[in-house]
Amino acid sequence: MRCIPPGPARSAISFRSVSKRYSGSRDSVQALDDVSFDIEPGEFFGLLGPNGAGKTTLISSLAGLSQASAGQVLVHGHDVVTDYAVARRSLGIVPQELVFDPFFTVRETLQIQSGYFGVRNDRRANDAWIDELLENLGLTDKANANTRQLSGGMKRRVLVAQALVHRPPVIVLDEPTAGVDVELRQTLWQFVARLNKEGHTVLLTTHYLEEAEALCGRLAMLKQGHVVALDRTSALLAGRASTMLRFKLDTPLPPALQANARVTGRIVQIKTRNAAEVESVLATLRAAGGQPEDLEIGRADLEDVFLEIMHGEPAQTSRQVSA
Repeated sequence: MRCIPPGPARSAISFRSVSKRYSGSRDSVQALDDVSFDIEPGEFFGLLGPNGAGKTTLISSLAGLSQASAGQVLVHGHDVVTDYAVARRSLGIVPQELVFDPFFTVRETLQIQSGYFGVRNDRRANDAWIDELLENLGLTDKANANTRQLSGGMKRRVLVAQALVHRPPVIVLDEPTAGVDVELRQTLWQFVARLNKEGHTVLLTTHYLEEAEALCGRLAMLKQGHVVALDRTSALLAGRASTMLRFKLDTPLPPALQANARVTGRIVQIKTRNAAEVESVLATLRAAGGQPEDLEIGRADLEDVFLEIMHGEPAQTSRQVSA
C-alpha cells in the first residue's frame, strides 16, 4: 500500500508558535511555550523529553484532545481546529493508554473503526487491508477473539491496527512499546519502517532512546515546554561526540568520579575526551581499590547526548533540516 500525501507539497505536520497554559484554582502551569517546528512528508521524526516536558500536551494538541492557548497546528496544511475533519482523517494516533471496547472481537473493532472514517464503501478492499494489518501485527489468530480476553501486549497491537485501519498518511506513535515484550517491538518496528518507506510520515515519542536513535532521521527535544534541540539524529550525535568509558564495578565509585558518571546497577559510564582522561579515571579507580570489569571504550549514544542536553546548555537547532 503506497501512501500519497494529499494536496500540494507542504509540511506533514506544522507546529507554529504553539503555547499551552493550564489554569488551576490556585496556580497555572505553562506546559508549552512558543513551540515551532515542521515535520516533512515521509520523515521518521522523534519527539523526546523527560516526563513533564510537554510531549503529551503537544500530541494532544495535534490530535484535537486539547486546544492550544496560542499558536496553530496544521496537518498537511489543514488546521486541527478550524479544519478538524480533514486533519483527523490524515492522522492515525496510537495512544499511551490501553483503550479498548470489551464487547467486540478484534476484527469487529477494526471494521467499526474504519467505518468512523467512511472507508467501508469498498468492503472487499477494506477487509483485505484489515487482514494485512492482522498478519503484520501478529493478530491473525486473535481476529475473532474478544478484546477483553487479550493480554496487554495484544491489546496494544490492536491499538496500532486501529490507528492504521483508515490508511492515514501521518502516523503518531505515543510511547507505543511502553511495557511490551521484545517480540512486539520487533514486529511493530518492522511494519512501521515498511510504511515509512512507502511514504507515511511517522512521529514517535519514546523513552527508549535506542529506538529513537535507530529509527528517527530527525529529532526534537523538549524541556519544560521549550524546544532545546532540533536537528538530524546524526548531527546531534556528532555535535556532542565524546568517548564513553564503560565498565562494571562491585565497589562504591570514588567521590571524585561521581559527578561525571552515569551508574546503572553495576554498570558505570563516564564521559572522557581523550586517552589521558581515560587513564586518569582508571588511576583514580585503582587508588580507591576498585577493580573494573568488562572495560569498554566507545562513542557516546543518544542517551548520553540526551542527558547532556537536558542537564546542560541547549543544542543548536536547525529548523530547516529534514531527513
